[in-house]
Amino acid sequence: MKIGVADTTFARVDMGKSAIDQLRACGTGFAIIRRTVPGIKDLPVACKKLIQEEGCEIVIALGMPGPKDKDKQCAHEASTGLIQAQLMTNKHIIEVFVHEDEAKDARELQWLAEQRAKEHAVNAYLMMFRPDDLVRNAGKGLRQGFKDAGPARE
Repeated sequence: MKIGVADTTFARVDMGKSAIDQLRACGTGFAIIRRTVPGIKDLPVACKKLIQEEGCEIVIALGMPGPKDKDKQCAHEASTGLIQAQLMTNKHIIEVFVHEDEAKDARELQWLAEQRAKEHAVNAYLMMFRPDDLVRNAGKGLRQGFKDAGPARE
């Protein structure tokens, strides 16, 4: 089994390292293949290649769009490309974007990017090896990064 990790040089935090460290902490029985590309719009082809050429069963796509309107448009285009790559390969690509304007300062941005990457790495692991754990968490309002929202009704 192989898990792919695709990240960017545009990001201000090494989200790929955080995801890989967390995957290694989850267990064994799989290889991790990392590819780094310049920006988020390069992620769809990187993820598709990880699946089709490297044999990954699942890929984590990590990116950090900037705060400007143009950055948000690029993030939307990248997200659309990631969805297309999933449909073309019939494999999951977990999109992990942290928008720079989600955080109040650089310290919080660092924390959020690392935390979200780690939590989604766990999600990828669970999707591959323990899918029933995700079923048990359905409807619990879990969030990656900031505090969980919790269920709508207790």
